[in-house]
Amino acid sequence: MSSSASQSLNQSWGLSLLRIHLGAILLAHGWLKISVFTVAGTVGYFASLGLPSIVAYLTIFGEIAGGLALILGVQTRLAAALSVPILLGATFVHLGNGWLFSAEGGGWEFPASLTIIALAVAFMGSGNRLQVKFNPFDSYLPSQVQG
Repeated sequence: MSSSASQSLNQSWGLSLLRIHLGAILLAHGWLKISVFTVAGTVGYFASLGLPSIVAYLTIFGEIAGGLALILGVQTRLAAALSVPILLGATFVHLGNGWLFSAEGGGWEFPASLTIIALAVAFMGSGNRLQVKFNPFDSYLPSQVQG
């Protein structure tokens, strides 16, 4: 195997692992909002931040649907790009708590890191390992966010 082919294979595996990792975290956080905090509790928390309840519902949906799409490799670039506003929102919510996520109330390092990962996946794609090759929206999307 040539050096170029080996590097391409390594990059594909790296991107695939990054995509699956991001998807698992989004899915886990969406499920946490349903199963632990409850939907009503999540809506109440978002309201305490001054956000309309629809933002809580969209966040839960985005984390669950986006997480599953990323894990499966379905519309990866779109799912990653659409997760950026959710992750930026989480970053801003945690700004006042300091940098480290171990700080009381959680700092901003973790959501900021996830934002960068989402941007990387949105720009670079999914890698072509461990994915379902099903991208039904590609014919409607600009080439930059297909796949």
